[in-house]
Amino acid sequence: MIRWSAFRAAAGRLRHGWRPVVEATLAATVAWLLAADLVGDPQPFFAPAAALIVLGQARGQRIRRAVEVVLGVAAGVLVADLVVQALGRTTGTVFTVILITVALAVAVGATGVSLVQAAVSALYLVAIPPVHDTLVPFRFVDALVGGVVAIVVSHLVGARRPLAPLVGEVRQTFDQLADLLTEVADALDARDAPAALAALERARGMDAAVDRLRDGVRAAGEALRLHVRRRRHIGRLRSVDGAIRQIDYVVRNVRVLARAGVTLSRQPAPPPPALGGTLRGLADAVRAAGAALAADLDGDTRAADRHAGEAERVTLEAVRAAGRLFTPGQTLPLAMIVGQVRATAIDLLRGVGTDDDAAVLTRVDEALGLAVP
Repeated sequence: MIRWSAFRAAAGRLRHGWRPVVEATLAATVAWLLAADLVGDPQPFFAPAAALIVLGQARGQRIRRAVEVVLGVAAGVLVADLVVQALGRTTGTVFTVILITVALAVAVGATGVSLVQAAVSALYLVAIPPVHDTLVPFRFVDALVGGVVAIVVSHLVGARRPLAPLVGEVRQTFDQLADLLTEVADALDARDAPAALAALERARGMDAAVDRLRDGVRAAGEALRLHVRRRRHIGRLRSVDGAIRQIDYVVRNVRVLARAGVTLSRQPAPPPPALGGTLRGLADAVRAAGAALAADLDGDTRAADRHAGEAERVTLEAVRAAGRLFTPGQTLPLAMIVGQVRATAIDLLRGVGTDDDAAVLTRVDEALGLAVP
């Protein structure tokens, strides 16, 4: 029986992930046509293969990977040519070619793609002789064509808004963090230990979101460097790159908070009724901080300042609420949650850059009710 929900899910994934499909199809086709018609290679296999290999790398690493692919092909072709001329095409030739190629690649420090590409290139040359004897190094030229085409296509697909994927990642990461805090709040309100444990499992997976943000910064930097007229926007990336460190701290704080929430949900005494509202207020602060960073990336300074101000206001309100919760006789898990609300607030405000570190610490501790010298 056909499940329409599966089709809808597939359509949704395709709608959000259309970019790799377009890039791969266009780059492989153009690379094949250029190698076949312009270069004149009767077997232009390496051109689309190199294009797909480069596109298969994380965005932000493609220029370096393209160079590695070309150098790997050059090394593999050179070794294979010399060995084939000396030994002919035999089983021993395959053994010798792979041994020498991989050994040389490791000796010069090649790893990953460049090492594999050198070995595959050499093996292909041994297994499939060229159609015509020629002095033109078609396979090397094919790899060069494929790498260049991959970079150009990757750039053109995102040329209009090179920062858009990173903006989307920022929004998604902060929304996930806010949703996570809301889940913890709901679990504590309901004293639902399984729900609190599920929130903790989600919190443990948030490190991947931070890694995607770092990849997004590298990809956006690569796109901007290739786009001459948009290089002035690189300054925006520097501010976000610095903020990612604070986002990483926020993720860790929320994970510890979620772990304390699991413990608190299992206590015989119910948590304070206002705790859920405090965590939801912190979730609102997280969303406002995400909106500030996204607006900064979009170049909307006025909106970025407005959201940053909102993030500061809501954050300090959540800290004040947390300070009122911690009264004498409260449990250790509650103390841990209050402590992580404070830590999260500090890192959020540092991330949106509302003030210097000393001023942030002072305002947060004053809101919490701590004596500030």
